[in-house]
Amino acid sequence: MSDDGLQDAAILLMSLGETEAAEVFKHLSPKEVQKLGEAIAKTRVVTRERVDEVVSRFTGEASSQSLLVNDSGDYVRSVLKLALGDDKATLLIDRILQGGDVSGIESLKWMDAQSVAELLRNEHPQIVAAILVHLEFDQAAEVLKQLTERQRNEVMLRIATMEGIQPTALKDLNEVLFQVLSGGDKVRKSSLGGIKTAAEMINLMGNAIEGTVIESIRTQDPDLAQKIMDKMFVFDDLNKLDNKSIQMVLKEVASDSLIAALKGAQPELKEKILSNMSSRAAETLREDLESRGPMRLSEVEAQQKELLKIVRRLADEGQIVLGGGGDDAMV
Repeated sequence: MSDDGLQDAAILLMSLGETEAAEVFKHLSPKEVQKLGEAIAKTRVVTRERVDEVVSRFTGEASSQSLLVNDSGDYVRSVLKLALGDDKATLLIDRILQGGDVSGIESLKWMDAQSVAELLRNEHPQIVAAILVHLEFDQAAEVLKQLTERQRNEVMLRIATMEGIQPTALKDLNEVLFQVLSGGDKVRKSSLGGIKTAAEMINLMGNAIEGTVIESIRTQDPDLAQKIMDKMFVFDDLNKLDNKSIQMVLKEVASDSLIAALKGAQPELKEKILSNMSSRAAETLREDLESRGPMRLSEVEAQQKELLKIVRRLADEGQIVLGGGGDDAMV
């Protein structure tokens, strides 16, 4: 979601009132709740015109309230407690409005990567691997980046060769984190881990770390390393998408993010992107790319990762096919 979209969502939720906003929060992921909560906490004054503009874009009757909340910090606390219950809300409120710590596999999803890495730093690589496969790929990738190179490589090898987790192992994992999951012994073996999971995590770790991880796995199991690489989709692989898929991706990405991502792209890929835009939009993008000064590699790679997340989401939804297909012309 772009910064503008996030701000609009925050304004809409604040105009709904606590009870209705809490119902919305119940259907969001930890990451989405955190981003929206932070946006709400930072929102102090919003003009009536902006509220009307946001609300009018949604179907249904607009809220009769014209004022937002006087204390956005109190609003965040009330909404999150209604939506998530006291325990999860307290954890997230601490993350948004500072401080906090908690344990347990599910609770890790509400923590920042550095805190998770600190919790797991002294655990056996097999335990770390089994825990990370329960997290979203981008969160797991950020945790892995916080570990030492040796531990990171050992963990990735175990993730790639993991064939599932038995219920008894789930119990052990929770004991390691001082919290037992309810119904753990009734859970069927889950299809977590494996080559695709390893590939998704490595994709999000950045080029420098990616190379060392793959090379480490290759020294122990060349076939496994190749299988992981076959499942990976990196930024330059956008060249493999057909024109229709490129156009769908462009509809989802913010212009500032696209400019930053393309700063580090190969000329061939830049031209493919530009050829799938209207002549006016392409000309504007060319000018923006030329006028944008030097950027840190880390910033460019971060925006490339965001674009790749959009690509993977569209692929998961069946809207595009990774690897390309027909080369549809623009209409």
